[in-house]
Amino acid sequence: MTPSLDQLDLQLLQALQLDGRAPFSRIAAALGVSDQTVARRFRRLQTQAGLRVLGMTDESRVGRSNWIVRLRCTPDMSERLADALARRPDTSYVALISGGSEVVCEIRPRSRAARDELLLGRLQRTPRVIGFSAHCLLHRFYGGPLRWLQKANALSAEQEAALRPAPLDAAAPGTVTVDDTDEALLAALFRDGRTGLADLQRACGQSEDGVRRRLDRLRGDGVLYFAVQYLPEHVGREIGAMLWLTVAPSALAAAGHALAEHAEVEFAAAATGQTNIIAAVRCRGTEELYAYLNDKIGALDGIRTVETALMLRQIKQLALAPAAVPD
Repeated sequence: MTPSLDQLDLQLLQALQLDGRAPFSRIAAALGVSDQTVARRFRRLQTQAGLRVLGMTDESRVGRSNWIVRLRCTPDMSERLADALARRPDTSYVALISGGSEVVCEIRPRSRAARDELLLGRLQRTPRVIGFSAHCLLHRFYGGPLRWLQKANALSAEQEAALRPAPLDAAAPGTVTVDDTDEALLAALFRDGRTGLADLQRACGQSEDGVRRRLDRLRGDGVLYFAVQYLPEHVGREIGAMLWLTVAPSALAAAGHALAEHAEVEFAAAATGQTNIIAAVRCRGTEELYAYLNDKIGALDGIRTVETALMLRQIKQLALAPAAVPD
């Protein structure tokens, strides 16, 4: 049996989701415990629940697109294909679905050439892949900076207010330009979102004040956000499922915003393809998944079809665990 997290564990995870770089002292003050308790819980969650705080790039803010790719292959190929995709730096959310004969992943190509090389070249030449569909994400209703932990309700309103970072200047509309120094800083934060300023200085060759200014600018522009990675079974949500929904065009936005409010939804986006909304949900069991599909999805206006596929095994969330990365 997987040990469940207690209330303090959940509060710590939610605190880190609110501000991935919050000092332990500020978290401890908000939660009413000592700094040592927070540090000890953090280390235990790293070991037992796969906790990582990652600095993520919102690809849409820098003019890059995200894609959901669904690959159908022979059963003897699925695990090898999923493992190979998971080791690519431009993939996330790699999972085995549909009885082990399908792989679903999100790809974040850094250029049109990289996108075409993967979608039009490499995947089509992969042995025993018998078909795939690629869906460009057009609009994210939930996901990215918004994570399921923000729906956990482990913190009181007062605790959230104490932990939420000070608001930065509102991001200007349009695409943001990042330079090589920004990219080096983002890469270091993706490896560990809590990397100290001294290490960030070495990674990007800037002064401490320069690093702070870039951090504030990247966060204020909406380019940089922080995400908490952990094993979802530790919060009692062992059943994951992908949903492909066909929604009437007139109901697309309303359905997407409704999905974003559902406690079960950890990701939802409008996408290209025959199914125009793709969502990922987490439930405590199959009965809860059934109730969710019947009671909440069934109540949405404009839903024409729903396809559901259980996630049999998640190979990659946002990044591979350090131990899983080859030397």
